[in-house]
Amino acid sequence: MQLVEAVRSKSQPLAEDYCRHYEKVAERFDYHPWQDGEWQRRADWLASSRQDRAPRSGLIEVLRAYNLKQGNDHEAVQNSLALLAQEDTLVVTGGQQAGLFTGPLLVIYKAVSVIRLAKEASAKLGKPVVPVFWIAGEDHDFDEVNHWYALTGQLAVERFRLEHPTGKREAVSRLSFESWADALAKMEEWLQESDFKPDLMAKLREYAETSRTLTDYFARIMSWLFGAHGLVLLDSDDPALRRLESPMFQRLLEDCDELNRSVLSGSAAVTELGYSPQADQTPGQANLFFYNDEGERTLLYRDGDGFTNRKRTFRVEKAELERLVRDEPWRFSNNVMTRPMMQDYVLPVLSVVLGPGEIAYWALTREAFHRMGMRLPLIMPRLEFTLIEGTVHKNMEKFGLSYETAMDGFNDFREEWLMDQGQYEVEELFSETRRRFLELYRPVLETVSSLNPGLAKLGETNKQKIVEQIDYLRNRAADSLQSKFSSGLRQLDRISLSVNPLSKPQERVYNVFAYLNRYGNGWIDKLIDMPYDNDGQHRLMFLINQ
Repeated sequence: MQLVEAVRSKSQPLAEDYCRHYEKVAERFDYHPWQDGEWQRRADWLASSRQDRAPRSGLIEVLRAYNLKQGNDHEAVQNSLALLAQEDTLVVTGGQQAGLFTGPLLVIYKAVSVIRLAKEASAKLGKPVVPVFWIAGEDHDFDEVNHWYALTGQLAVERFRLEHPTGKREAVSRLSFESWADALAKMEEWLQESDFKPDLMAKLREYAETSRTLTDYFARIMSWLFGAHGLVLLDSDDPALRRLESPMFQRLLEDCDELNRSVLSGSAAVTELGYSPQADQTPGQANLFFYNDEGERTLLYRDGDGFTNRKRTFRVEKAELERLVRDEPWRFSNNVMTRPMMQDYVLPVLSVVLGPGEIAYWALTREAFHRMGMRLPLIMPRLEFTLIEGTVHKNMEKFGLSYETAMDGFNDFREEWLMDQGQYEVEELFSETRRRFLELYRPVLETVSSLNPGLAKLGETNKQKIVEQIDYLRNRAADSLQSKFSSGLRQLDRISLSVNPLSKPQERVYNVFAYLNRYGNGWIDKLIDMPYDNDGQHRLMFLINQ
């Protein structure tokens, strides 16, 4: 396995400047990610601050129970939990929604980032730092997690999609599925035959049998991939965790008006710096979700002395919400603005690993963090990769096609290559023939029109039919040329579909199982063993069969 840096800008301008020109955005964060001493400064602040946090004993009890339930009982995980029980142990965390079969590759890279960064932070600080993966099971956007993509042998990017089991706006962790049979059948159909396939399919079936929800299935697969490296899993919609979070929910509810103003202030500050705020904020937004009596998750807004939803179809008094947040905290959940603060309340967060979009919306939260007596943790960009398989790499070298051109200039490159194979001459020949015909036909039209004006329209029709026939033959000739060089065009298209499927980075589209099926999981373990050494740079990872 070989890693090579690649030139690739972030999808978010603010995240790009965070990684390349931190001074431009420094005022939106509390710690410089690449400055000496900042890791220690964050650790010292956590040790000395009077910030109220969830009791560590309760946290360990919740995490032990959840990881045991999901089969994440590896010895390394037990060691991580034992360390986390110590008051001076810190956490590196990061999270993602629970996607079908783990979702896109970026989820895998985020877990790798969390594990690697925790190891290096521990060595740097001389104290235990534990990796924790925060599964965002409270999210209700089912369309983000219900599918996965695969590149078929016919060079088509196909999607398999789960149907919503209830149609309600519920947290993903609360959606039960009766069967995974269709998803497993499609996965088996799409995976090519390999030495790894039987074991992979056996594991996926085994995990399916004990998984009621997407979150369960996700957690079991992540345990298999990363449990041996000590990665602790947490579900943000775990009812036991909700009980632990109740005091923080009470604070967020009580101070929701000031928090809303703080977030609006953060949004205005980001705008003044020249960026578009990543998350929408409106006056009166409580930045908390509530499960109504029908079990649907709805965002709360202030309504006088009470709260309502955006469409004002229900209303609940503040006193009732205050009672519920004490007695039934599982009826509440965070939005993107309050989840970072809840994470800091639950865990002793030294650093959080974020993707570009997340960095952009965390930039809105600084005033809110300070309002709650907190500081933003050290924010580190997750590792980014594009997997380059052996055949793809060989063909890129054959055509002299760089990764940057494959991502941003492929269509022009493909067209130029085809022209070089002879299409240019064919196009020139037909263009010249068309031009000369029109030139020769012009006096014919003028003559017949002067003889009989009624023939002018007939002449124009005749001219158009001849031009259409020239164009028809030109198109057939172009098709024949493409057919003659179809092998080369197919190789080029395979490169493009491999690194830039659906005109998106590979890591945002393809699922990890296609690569596990061809190469096993050794390449993931090797990534974890390598130095973090990350300044937000994108890297190409060249894979070869073992």
